[in-house]
Amino acid sequence: MITESLRNVFAIPELRKRLFFTFAMLAVYRVGCFIPSPGVDPTALLELMESLGGGLLGFVNNFTGGSLGRVAIFSLGIMPYITASIILQLLTVVWPYLEKLSKEGEMGRKKITQYTRYLTVVISLVQSTSIAIFLAKTSTPTGAPLVPNAGIGFVLITAITVTTGCAFVMWLGEQISERGIGNGISLIIFAGIVVGTIPAIINTFVKVKDGQIPLLSMIFLSVFMLLVVAFIVYMEKGQRRIPVQYAKRVIGRKVYGGQSTYLPLRVNTGGVIPVIFASSVVMVPTAVLSNWNNSWIQSIVRVLGPGEILYYLAYVVAIIFFCYFYISIIFNPQDVAENMRKHGGFIPGIRPGRRTSDYIDRILTRLTLVGSLYLAAVSVLPGFLLSGVRVGALGSVGQRLDALLPTWVTTGMGIDFFFGGTSLLIVVGVAMDFVQQVESQLVMRNYEGFMKKGRVRGRR
Repeated sequence: MITESLRNVFAIPELRKRLFFTFAMLAVYRVGCFIPSPGVDPTALLELMESLGGGLLGFVNNFTGGSLGRVAIFSLGIMPYITASIILQLLTVVWPYLEKLSKEGEMGRKKITQYTRYLTVVISLVQSTSIAIFLAKTSTPTGAPLVPNAGIGFVLITAITVTTGCAFVMWLGEQISERGIGNGISLIIFAGIVVGTIPAIINTFVKVKDGQIPLLSMIFLSVFMLLVVAFIVYMEKGQRRIPVQYAKRVIGRKVYGGQSTYLPLRVNTGGVIPVIFASSVVMVPTAVLSNWNNSWIQSIVRVLGPGEILYYLAYVVAIIFFCYFYISIIFNPQDVAENMRKHGGFIPGIRPGRRTSDYIDRILTRLTLVGSLYLAAVSVLPGFLLSGVRVGALGSVGQRLDALLPTWVTTGMGIDFFFGGTSLLIVVGVAMDFVQQVESQLVMRNYEGFMKKGRVRGRR
C-alpha cells in the first residue's frame, strides 16, 4: 500500500533526515527567487515582462522559476551550470586532456567537476553583466526606465549579486546530491518548473468558470495530460536489452564468469539535452532578428515564429539532429565492444570486436530514431494545443489549406498547457528518478517500496 510505504519513509531516521534536508534546501532556493536585485523598478519591470511575453525569455524564465522576470538574486538559476556541463562534455571528445581525465575514475571526475564550477562562474558573470547592461538601457513601452539610477555602479552590483546567487544555487544542488535524496541540480530545475503549475491551474479554472474555456475542453485537457504523462513514463522506461554471455575462465582453482546478462540501451538515451539544444537553436535567431527594423527580416521572424508550420518543422528537424549528435558524443559502441571483449563477454551469434560494435551501433541508430520522434512529439504537442499550426507560409497551397482546416487546428484551443514539452519531460523524468531513489533506500533497509511490479521485496 502507498500509505504504508509513506509511513515507512518517515519511520527511517536517516531517510527522514535526507528528505527534510532536501525540502529545506529547495525552500531556501525558492526564497532566493523572490529577493530582488537592487536598483530595478519592480513596476516598470512587470510592465516590460508582460509586453515581451513568451519566446526565449519565457523559456529561460520558466526554468528559473520566474526569478529572471523579477531580476532576483537567483535570476540565472542553475542554467549556467548546465551550460558549463554540456560544454565540458563536448570538449571531452575533442580535447585529449579532458578525455584522459574522464577515464581516470573518481579523481578525474572530481577534476572535471571543479572545472565545471569555474566555467559556471565565468558564464554566469558574462550573462549577469549582459542582463545588467540590458536593464540599464531598456525602458518600458510607456517610456519609464527600468533602472532610475543607471550607471557603472548598478552594472557592477547586479553582476556580482547575480553571479554570487548562481554560485550559491550550484552549491545548494551539490549539497542536495550529497546529503539529500535525488540529483540536486535536477530537483532545483524541477522546483522552478512545478512552482508555476498552481497559478496555471487556478487561471484555467477561472477561465472555465467565466465561460472563456468550455468545460468539455477542460475535461479533454485533463485526460490528454494524463495520457501524455503515461506515455512519457512508458517511453522513459523503454529499453532494448541486448543479451551478453561471459565465457568461463579458470584462474588457479577458481572458475570465473560463465553468467548471462544484458546490455540495456534506452529508447531515450540522450534525455532532455537534445530538446534544450534544439530550443536554443530555433529560438535564439528569431529573438536576435526581432530587434531589427528591416521589413524583410521581420517577415522571416513571423514565418519562423511559434505556431507557424516552418517553426514546427525546424524544431522537429533540430531535435532529431541533436539526438544523433549528442548520443554520438556520450555513447561509443566501439568502447563498449572493446570492454566486453576484454572481460570475455560476447553477444550470442555476433563475433567480438568490430562486428559487435557495428551490431550495437545499428540497434542504437534505430532506437535513436524512435526516441527523437518521441521527443519531438512531446515537445510540439503543447504548442499545438495553445496556438495551433498555421500553414500559410507554404505559399498559395498553404494559404488555401489554411482556409480549409478547422479553426481549432490553425488557432489552437486557447488552453494553457501546464507544462511545456521540455518542462514536462524534465518534471516526469526527475519525479521518476526521485521515487526510484526513495524506493532503493526503503528496499535496502528491508522495507517495501512504492513499486509493485518487478521490485525486490524486503524482509520484515
